[in-house]
Amino acid sequence: METLTLPVFGQRITELPPVLHRRVASTPLPQPHLVHLNRSLAEQLGLDPDWLASDEGVALFTGNLPDALPTIATAYSGHQFGVWAGQLGDGRALMLGDLPGSNGRRMEVQIKGAGQTPFSRHADGRAVLRSSIREYLCSEAMAALGIPTTRALILTGSPAPVYRETVETSAVVTRVSESFVRFGHFEHLYHRGDHDALKALADFALRYHFPEQADLATPYAALIGETIARTARLIADWQAVGFCHGVMNTDNMSLLGLTIDYGPYGFLDGFDLAHICNHSDHAGRYAYNQQPQVALWNLHCLASTFLPMVGEDELVALLRGFQALYETAYLTKMRTKLGLTTQEGGDGALLEKLLMAMHGDRVDYTIFFRRLADFDALDTFNAPLRDLFLERELFDGWAVDYRARLAREPQTPVERRAAMSRVNPKYVLRNHIAEQAIRKARDEGDFGEVDRVFRCLSRPFEEQPEFEVYAGFPPEWADQISVSCSS
Repeated sequence: METLTLPVFGQRITELPPVLHRRVASTPLPQPHLVHLNRSLAEQLGLDPDWLASDEGVALFTGNLPDALPTIATAYSGHQFGVWAGQLGDGRALMLGDLPGSNGRRMEVQIKGAGQTPFSRHADGRAVLRSSIREYLCSEAMAALGIPTTRALILTGSPAPVYRETVETSAVVTRVSESFVRFGHFEHLYHRGDHDALKALADFALRYHFPEQADLATPYAALIGETIARTARLIADWQAVGFCHGVMNTDNMSLLGLTIDYGPYGFLDGFDLAHICNHSDHAGRYAYNQQPQVALWNLHCLASTFLPMVGEDELVALLRGFQALYETAYLTKMRTKLGLTTQEGGDGALLEKLLMAMHGDRVDYTIFFRRLADFDALDTFNAPLRDLFLERELFDGWAVDYRARLAREPQTPVERRAAMSRVNPKYVLRNHIAEQAIRKARDEGDFGEVDRVFRCLSRPFEEQPEFEVYAGFPPEWADQISVSCSS
């Protein structure tokens, strides 16, 4: 591969309505250093990984940019915890531009933590190493799980101090996505009454991101309909893998149905339907079992901004379709997790009975489903599964129903086990795994654990004996980890 001295970024973002974007210079950080590089993604973007890891590449992606490379911040608004917050925007994220992607579409590249923007609202525009490691690792963990997400290209650090609850060091994570357009971009224009710019934003999205909808008779209705469908499938993905986003504000929702903005997220350990991963979420608005309905609420906010382009009755009909789309996607995914290849009317009840039993005993979500592949229909007890429950008779009762259901399946036990192991991950980014990597990096300057976790989570469904420690139950101290909006 030809060595690059400076990537040639496209600037399609400047085609957005002018009110949405502002050219902003980044604020350099001293003594930048490499924390981790996603070499595979770099190659997909046509970038030389060795150059990225060089002093020049690290400096560039820490925000120490030449004048010839413009950076852009965008304005958006949104509802935060259900309350209209007015203008928000990229307070610490700067767009470098777009590059060709391996999927045939251009990918936007954004550095997060490179200084203040006009939308920082008196904040410092910086990101800390702690939260940047969490975003970097989870972006790639979600991608490996097959869940739509923004990606992470490179993570760099600097000794420059950042003041949060304590003094921490700076970091910059480079995010990659087909688009960073959010529900909040549409809300921003709609609440300004700028309907011309609103239509221009929709046209931009159709041209670059929804070309299949652009040629339809009612393209704007098709656009919002596609976003509703993608969001329904995304939330089904989250629920099926036990992922809690933590801060599903409308400004943190992607028009393309991607997981975006990894802050106070968490994967379930013990299964708790009402689990709240964000310690700032005192009312539990974004609890695990609330995510589908919050997504629909957010979609209502987005749909209202389409009123100048789409009739109200049509928007209402599209929104009413969300629940069926979500339930179908969710039940389809959960059938595969249960090893079911056929559909029966009682499958939903079978699943609900299991989840309620797991909820009652706080059964480890990831470990249970991974072990379920080894369920033996001829074994009365299935001790590795049964022993996860305190109330073992709850599992026994469910196992009778499950055994009968499996008897009506065409797959052999060997085929079922292989299929289930492909959809039930052995490894997810539990909070204590991320925390251990953070402590090593922050307290000892050792980034080796970041790399180990990264490599493990890039193959979450495979048996990896060298990473077996990441597949076990969380330690007792994991309950003390506090993750909030500042994370």
